[in-house]
Amino acid sequence: MDRLTQRLFTAIWPAPSLRAAIAKWQGTWDWPRQAARVKADRLHATLHFLGDVPVRRVAELTGALAVPFECFVLQLGVACVWPNGVAVVEPLATPPALTELHARLGEVLQRLGFPVDSRPYRPHVTLARRAHAAKPPPEGPALHWPVDDGYSLVRSLPGGAGYEVIARFG
Repeated sequence: MDRLTQRLFTAIWPAPSLRAAIAKWQGTWDWPRQAARVKADRLHATLHFLGDVPVRRVAELTGALAVPFECFVLQLGVACVWPNGVAVVEPLATPPALTELHARLGEVLQRLGFPVDSRPYRPHVTLARRAHAAKPPPEGPALHWPVDDGYSLVRSLPGGAGYEVIARFG
């Protein structure tokens, strides 16, 4: 990434109390030494990853991303490690309002010429990377996430320094 681009994604963010609860549960996993755990303030669920976006297109993108938003609730409770070594917690079920939000944002991105992942959307909160041998505790979380404050366009800060919300919608 250079100064002419920004690494962007759209996401929903848990309230601080839920992020703390996820982080507390994350701490009960048996993590391999090489696992890179996600810090509590960075826990979120990505809607669409955009990659490196030219700075000159950020205003256009921000203006176009305001789509209808309906509140919904995620019940996080499925812990797993994906084959690529990413440890996640997934919802017990995907609410229709989340599926619709993901689809609407995808349509906007395609109209603007941004690539959209063709794989089915699999909502999750990433807990760690490089976690192939991680083991969740026997008891999964019962994490209730009311998503009532919309979604965000987010920029990854250079050097892995965290995230910055560029715009909020909904």
